[in-house]
Amino acid sequence: MKISESYAQAWGDWRWEVPERFNMGVSVCDAQNPNATALIVPQPDGRQRDYSFGDLKQLSSRLANLMVGHGLAFGDRVAVLLPQMPETLVAHIAAYRAGFVAMPLAQLFGPDALEYRLSDSGARAIVTDRAGCAKLAEIRDSLPNLQLVLSVDGPADDGAGGALDFHAELERAKDSFTPVDPANGDPALLIYTSGTTGDPKGALLPHRTMIGHVPGVDFIFDFLPQPGDVMWTNADWAWVGALMDSAMPALYHGIPQVVNPPGKFDPEAAFDLMARYGVRCAFIPPTALKVMRQIENPRDRWDYNLRSMFSGGEALGTPLIEWGREQLGVTINEAYGQTECNVIVGGCAQIMTPPDGSMGRASPGHTLRILDEDGNVQAPGDLGTICVKAPDPVMFLEYWNNPQATEDKFITDENGDRWMDTGDKAIMDDEDWIFFVGRADDVINSAGYRIGPSEVENSLMTHPAVASSAVIGVPDEARGELVKAFIILKDGETPSDALAAEIQEHVKRRLAAHEFPRAVEFVTEVPMTTTGKIQRRVLREREAAKAS
Repeated sequence: MKISESYAQAWGDWRWEVPERFNMGVSVCDAQNPNATALIVPQPDGRQRDYSFGDLKQLSSRLANLMVGHGLAFGDRVAVLLPQMPETLVAHIAAYRAGFVAMPLAQLFGPDALEYRLSDSGARAIVTDRAGCAKLAEIRDSLPNLQLVLSVDGPADDGAGGALDFHAELERAKDSFTPVDPANGDPALLIYTSGTTGDPKGALLPHRTMIGHVPGVDFIFDFLPQPGDVMWTNADWAWVGALMDSAMPALYHGIPQVVNPPGKFDPEAAFDLMARYGVRCAFIPPTALKVMRQIENPRDRWDYNLRSMFSGGEALGTPLIEWGREQLGVTINEAYGQTECNVIVGGCAQIMTPPDGSMGRASPGHTLRILDEDGNVQAPGDLGTICVKAPDPVMFLEYWNNPQATEDKFITDENGDRWMDTGDKAIMDDEDWIFFVGRADDVINSAGYRIGPSEVENSLMTHPAVASSAVIGVPDEARGELVKAFIILKDGETPSDALAAEIQEHVKRRLAAHEFPRAVEFVTEVPMTTTGKIQRRVLREREAAKAS
């Protein structure tokens, strides 16, 4: 995307150029300078190992040949159960180049979650590690379609069904491969939704989704690419936000990216990594930013030089935005989307200053409306559902094996236009700024008022004792529902009734009398999806169980 002077110019100048034939794997690998650095991999001893685009092409060619040799054919699903590591992207690129469908899986998944996804998708191959093989061993007999298991850290001897040594097998494979030439709408990626509102659904994405991501991603990174850009995210590449909003766009633009070291997120290590490897562009989810925010005066300790950062998955809130300006040296751009249609709303600090609470405007190239349940456009300031006009290059093709869910995802307005219903509630003002309220199930109805949990959570974050929080509605005879907050305190803070009352008064003063949390529970953690989103449904179920 070329640099624009205003949002109107960025939106008005954008034109989709989607070729009839397009291979996502070719676009992120074969099309790049083979000698240019693609990946920077920190090593445990402090050194680094670099992978060029030529390295990725050779390794993905060998893997593609290996899988074809084992009988995989166009459209077959290839699961990838790995953390951030070069082999993860090699597996993805190989699948795309060969015409298979890559299916990323989070390492946090247990055997039941893996069984559901592998069985539902009919995956024929999986690239994993010994830890993944150990989980597979428990469910192997229920996966008759799974024919090829490759382990990146050596073969497993735990009954995982004859796992092969990934690197040994690649050494024996040919390093040249002719990519397939798919139509832009042929399937390339199958990502299962987080399952916060029922059983996970497999969103099937086409090869053109790479092109569909470009305007939104370029926008939220303040016009990607620019000279000297180096990319990094701490988020799991199994999540569409990390894979398609960071890793793949970096490859698409020929930008070097730092591979996040394994292990639990460490805020000090994050600052050190950004400084050590010259990270210029970063995607850090709100959960991690809240942890980093607890480090005092990081700019005095580390010499990092960020150009742009975005965050998404949960609302950021003003306190994090202000902290980012003060301590990171950037205005953190907020972004919104779903697995089914991603990066469709965002900010671009270079040309926009969103009002407090807004996550931005529609990304260039995407047409959004706030509609009611009948498909009518809501007036500015009125609550409705975020809907995206179809067709759209970034939009999913269908839910795997679930035509009814696919049909239910779309509505048709009085003009015959088709819109994808995100299910997320928001308000759009008269200047097209969009304010996220929450999932339809998350909106709290209290005494006739409709309260978005994100707004309350953001207000809680402004209290100096609060590290993080989750807000839900719980049944109440008088009000229908009342607001309850689950609060994680900062290190050194002690839970007490007095502190709870202080926090309640703080929110009442900042928001409104009907919005403050009438119930407070101090906790050490809140349930999260593998993508770092609060599982409010789980909290509601726990509260219901207590009441029964």
